[in-house]
Amino acid sequence: MKVILLADVKSVGKKGEIVEVSDAFARNVLLRKKQAVEANGKTMNDLKLQNANAEKVAAENYAAAQELAKKLEGASVTLKVKTGEGGRLFGSISTKEIAEAINEQLGFDIDRKKVQLSGPLKTIGETTVPIKLHTKVTAQMKVVVESL
Repeated sequence: MKVILLADVKSVGKKGEIVEVSDAFARNVLLRKKQAVEANGKTMNDLKLQNANAEKVAAENYAAAQELAKKLEGASVTLKVKTGEGGRLFGSISTKEIAEAINEQLGFDIDRKKVQLSGPLKTIGETTVPIKLHTKVTAQMKVVVESL
């Protein structure tokens, strides 16, 4: 019997796949637990429509990420902090502070998890920070750290 999986099933397949399983396994396990539906004309058409919609949404998200990357690419953010001798900071600048500064100064709502710092910033100066907006889109933005 051909079924469309509604959830990942170990040793059978992943969600959205069309698989051939025995009639007994399909009726007694997959259909009862609502892990699959029988692959007939209507369900096949529904699956095609869901896949087309998912591709459309993914394309829109990718285009929006590229557009935001273009805007962030030339921009810079300035952070003013207290410093000690030799330009060393008291503490450090984290991804949270950078994300808040982007929101305040540029008006873009960026999640702190998207800011990709190799380590916290601990010195005064200009640093290029990558911001991962999408799996395929990363913007390079300048962060300027100044003394109060």
